[in-house]
Amino acid sequence: MSAAIEARDVFRVYSTAQGDAAALQGLSIAVREREVLTVLGPSGAGKTTFLRILAGLDRPSAGSVRVFGREIGRLGGRSLAAYRAGTLGYADQHYSRALADELNASELVSVRLRLRGVPGAQAVARADELLERVGLLGKRGARPRELSGGEQQRVALCAALAHRPRLFLADEPTGELDAANATEVYRLIGELTREHGSTAVLVSHDPGSTEIADRTIRIRDGRVSEESARTTSGEELIVVGRGGWLRVPEEHLRRAGIGSHAAARLEGHRVVLTSAGESPASAEVESPTDPSTFRVESRKGPLASVSGLVKRFGQGGTASTPIAGLTASFEAGRLYAVTGPSGSGKTTFLHLLAGLERPTAGEVIVLGRSIGPLDRAARAELRRKSVALVAQEVGLIPFLSARENVELGLALRGWRGDERDTAVTALALVGLAERADQYVSRLSSGERVRVVVARALAGRPAILLADEPTARLDQANALTVSALLGNFARASGTTVICATHDPLVIEHADHELPLSRQNA
Repeated sequence: MSAAIEARDVFRVYSTAQGDAAALQGLSIAVREREVLTVLGPSGAGKTTFLRILAGLDRPSAGSVRVFGREIGRLGGRSLAAYRAGTLGYADQHYSRALADELNASELVSVRLRLRGVPGAQAVARADELLERVGLLGKRGARPRELSGGEQQRVALCAALAHRPRLFLADEPTGELDAANATEVYRLIGELTREHGSTAVLVSHDPGSTEIADRTIRIRDGRVSEESARTTSGEELIVVGRGGWLRVPEEHLRRAGIGSHAAARLEGHRVVLTSAGESPASAEVESPTDPSTFRVESRKGPLASVSGLVKRFGQGGTASTPIAGLTASFEAGRLYAVTGPSGSGKTTFLHLLAGLERPTAGEVIVLGRSIGPLDRAARAELRRKSVALVAQEVGLIPFLSARENVELGLALRGWRGDERDTAVTALALVGLAERADQYVSRLSSGERVRVVVARALAGRPAILLADEPTARLDQANALTVSALLGNFARASGTTVICATHDPLVIEHADHELPLSRQNA
């Protein structure tokens, strides 16, 4: 079978005033036609950069990338537009960008077919078929603002697959989905791409994405470090790069007791590695910044509570009531995990606590004030002084550095103090001290999420609301952020409330508030 994708010695270097940053460093990958490939790797490894190059949204600094025999980096404007329109299906991790708010779910999925000249009834039937397969046929008439984050993500996925693309690219396609819906979406991707004879490349942190893959590769430091295919041997393939370099899986090194240095010797046809330095257990680990640095004013009683809370969206047949009769309270210095399936109202609940939405019925009390009767200006002032929201969309300014984004957040809150020092301390708390002066546009998706968390922590909010804060993080970073939020709440006295599907966040939480899907 011929190659659909041939990437050879690909480099992508971003130049900034702070210096050059290499996202890809000699990446070489070949993907067969009709193959489903999963690409795993930690945040900052270069996964999204590789996908953007395949989509023609970015160009390599050096090397060659051919897709179905065409050099993508050399395509002109019209040829590139035709490639994206005809050959490519692309599900971006920032799925909301693909969803025009004036269109409903059915129109969003069918619009690309209509633009390609498919008759209206046929396009609508295709949209309904896909929406039914992701469990959203009942919401075909709903607009994006009436859908949960997970539901929006599934609509965007359907839109990317509607025209039966020859090449399908997906960047974290289940980042906002609970485990059950994620499994269903992976199954759908596997079924549809194979039904259509498509080649598929999935970038993910989720090991569950490998279940539908013909082959899995891992990228680290901008190069392929491991490769595995469906075999019965149980062995992992380790890629040997030019010059003889190779990367041994960290789990193998830990189990062998190999830390900072290894000794290699040749035994027949085997290369044997043994420890020649500190073991992983004895290696020194840098201590994080003390979260008590951001201690807030102590208060008695719950900092937030809701009573008989109801929120309804829409009218008539498209009406939904994600929250119906909810009562709960939230104490200072605790981490709360708000859980439930996609569409159960987790994001809506955070928006109600932040005063971004008003309840249909019931009461929301924040810091002793009922916020439902407050006007828009009063609710904005409450957020500025006391409430921080880490939304699903990061909302950072790309041409500012990580530190400058945090400083700007402090300035908008009317911070009185050393903004620079506070910003650097907050970034150190989330493990980004060395990246503080790097432009946000040059940071990985996971690093951007941590900048947003740092910006929220820096303002010393009494209440911190976080919407799926670990959805775009690899497991190691998700563990770090989960532990950080729990430690921060207890050390600072802040009430931290997370809407999440992530078992790591739930494990670190002091309390869990499960929501269930409601319909009126």
